[in-house]
Amino acid sequence: MSPARSDSDERTRASPAIVTDEVRPLDLYRLSALALMLGIITGLGAVVFRALIGVIHNAAFLGHLSPLYDASQFTPPAPWGIWVILVPVAGGLVVTWLVNRFAPEAKGHGVPEVMDAIYFGRGVIRPVVAVVKSLASAIAIGTGAAVGREGPIIQIGSAMGSTLGQVIRMPAGQRIILVAAGAGAGIAATFNTPIGGVLFATELMMPEISAGTFLPVALSTGTATFVGRLFFGGAPAFLVPLRLGALDNHPDSALTLLLYAVLGIGAGVAAALLIRGLHWAEDAFDRIPGRFVRHALGMLGVGVMMYVLMRYAGHYYVEGVGYATIQATLYGQVQGGLFLLMLALCKTFATSVSLGSGSSGGIFSPSLFIGATLGASLASAFHLLVPYVSVSAAAFAIVGMGAVVAGGTGAAMTAVAMIFEMTRDYDIVLPMILAVAFSIGTRRLLSRETIYTLKLVRRGHAIPYALHANMFLVQSAAKIMETDVLMLDADTPFRDLLDRMGNAAFRHVVVTREGRLFGVLRINTGLRRAVSHDNPEVTIGQLAHRNFIVVDQSDAAFDVIGLLRQRRALMAVVVADSGDAGLLDVTGVIAKEHIADAVAGSIDIFQIHSRRKAFTMAPSIRSRGGSYTACSRAIEETDSEAEN
Repeated sequence: MSPARSDSDERTRASPAIVTDEVRPLDLYRLSALALMLGIITGLGAVVFRALIGVIHNAAFLGHLSPLYDASQFTPPAPWGIWVILVPVAGGLVVTWLVNRFAPEAKGHGVPEVMDAIYFGRGVIRPVVAVVKSLASAIAIGTGAAVGREGPIIQIGSAMGSTLGQVIRMPAGQRIILVAAGAGAGIAATFNTPIGGVLFATELMMPEISAGTFLPVALSTGTATFVGRLFFGGAPAFLVPLRLGALDNHPDSALTLLLYAVLGIGAGVAAALLIRGLHWAEDAFDRIPGRFVRHALGMLGVGVMMYVLMRYAGHYYVEGVGYATIQATLYGQVQGGLFLLMLALCKTFATSVSLGSGSSGGIFSPSLFIGATLGASLASAFHLLVPYVSVSAAAFAIVGMGAVVAGGTGAAMTAVAMIFEMTRDYDIVLPMILAVAFSIGTRRLLSRETIYTLKLVRRGHAIPYALHANMFLVQSAAKIMETDVLMLDADTPFRDLLDRMGNAAFRHVVVTREGRLFGVLRINTGLRRAVSHDNPEVTIGQLAHRNFIVVDQSDAAFDVIGLLRQRRALMAVVVADSGDAGLLDVTGVIAKEHIADAVAGSIDIFQIHSRRKAFTMAPSIRSRGGSYTACSRAIEETDSEAEN
């Protein structure tokens, strides 16, 4: 583990907000109001961030100060001549100082750090991250690092959401909602894609989906989109030809669909190459002593590539977010199948080296660049190989963009929705869905992890592979309880109980006294050893635990789990009628292992054969339900305390 990661983890663990969660939740109206405010802040943050990139870019490459910068236009040759190769190096040194001095978690492409905070940090992100990420990423992008601006805005929006959730006291679950809302708002403000922003937060950020979580995210995302449009206009992120010709309504289009499937396979290979290339670069640069030295060497390589491309191809191409190359590719201004394929490989290398050596920026834009050039390159090849099939280079470039994004990030719905919002051409949806499916399938064969999750898995922080409905939470207590229960009077000697049990390894006992419930007892090997079998004085009443709850057999599982946590009880005694705790119509008990068995049974239908632990998603019909992970941990803590 690198020092930066270690520092980040230590700061996260040390945050006092992680251990103070016994607060009343906000009502949905107040949470939605905060999300609305967050959307405004994130939208304005995106505006300031893009202006800052413009100032730094114009100063570094053109020698004048101005916030006006259109990333969709190629940067003219810098007046520095060959010394332009040192521009990324100078920017890299400043980025290294900022990141390592103030916020190590601002290093890299940002999204994994947000996911880490959601799943392992209870939604706590230090406020300084927003400031450092803004400065570091603006400097990196402005001086030519081959990274995107969406990752930083995602992390900036998430940090702002987390800050709101820490300043205004709320449970960790609601703080996480604001973190996800900030992430979705960042995507929406960057690309003018409100649907894509909501889906991004839903697919990658939100561990639980319900009306109570979706509404704040939608409000934040919509508000950020509106703010972004006030400054950037309502045009999509990329201008596309009016008639893409993605797919004709003709039987021959079936062959065109097959070519889109081939494109999806190629996009999956490209996504896997980007994933592996990035982490190979990280490992390689980690072997170089000194953060400043390794980053300077990496950015020197990017600077040399930029200069060579300008000298022999007319543009820097791989510099910055790369929108100019994407735009030119969509309008056929960059042609030549081999040249386009070379650009895709150059961007893959430049992005891997930039982030691997320590830069700060996103991978969304590089994925779009790689997808566009790869798609146009394959379209050129298809024109030669199957000239009788209708192939649109612009359509293949756009589909390639979505396919590489989906393959690399695993966000299939986000990719399809965002490309549709960018093009506003419904005919692109069908080939996009097909290519995305083949891309994700191919990438999974080559790299099981996405570009986001692989980084976290390498830290030992496995992220859920899929969200499952908490089907066990809506089961009744009667469905999950253990019915093989002994009911004995408190005065029964423990020796007699052992004689009745025989060699049974484990047993639950409900203890009564004078006809009323008195306590519960779990008989295991440790208890057998602790209490002498020959001691006739020890009764089960003396050993019984009094911290139990009584529930009705019709109660839902999530209600039982909530009561177990609230009362910090060892066990729930299930009765036919819980109106009177004195009634002895006991039908069973529920302990931690019974809940775990119910979870295991509920996920069998999904046929998940993975080394990861299944993660659950509370159903919207009962928003009180929490995740199994949290419930199991709470019950386990209660169980441990009770045993002690």
